[in-house]
Amino acid sequence: MLIYTRLWASVGWVLVLLVVYLSLMPNPPAPMAFDHVDKLEHALAYALLSFWFCHLYGRLRVIIALVGLGIALEYVQGWTGYRSFDVLDMLADGVGVLSGALLVLTPLGQLLCCIERRLAR
Repeated sequence: MLIYTRLWASVGWVLVLLVVYLSLMPNPPAPMAFDHVDKLEHALAYALLSFWFCHLYGRLRVIIALVGLGIALEYVQGWTGYRSFDVLDMLADGVGVLSGALLVLTPLGQLLCCIERRLAR
């Protein structure tokens, strides 16, 4: 059981705001120099969000919310006129969400508990 739930939730919501901002900003940072690297960026960002929030909330709730966020942001990007709608980005988001939800089942799933034990010393 986590002690600093509000702190961890706050960090998670800052990460969500960062993903939303980067998803909707007119000129996002240029990705690395290979084809489809943005799909890797999508998967890693959503894996981090999923991994983080699965520590705090039920996995099914997190999966549904983050997949919904990824879909919604793609539609909003298509409406902006300066970003594009891409179904493959949605797929990459979903892969990331599922990866993060599975990663929390490994020993890494104790990450926040370990940090809290160190802070308590």
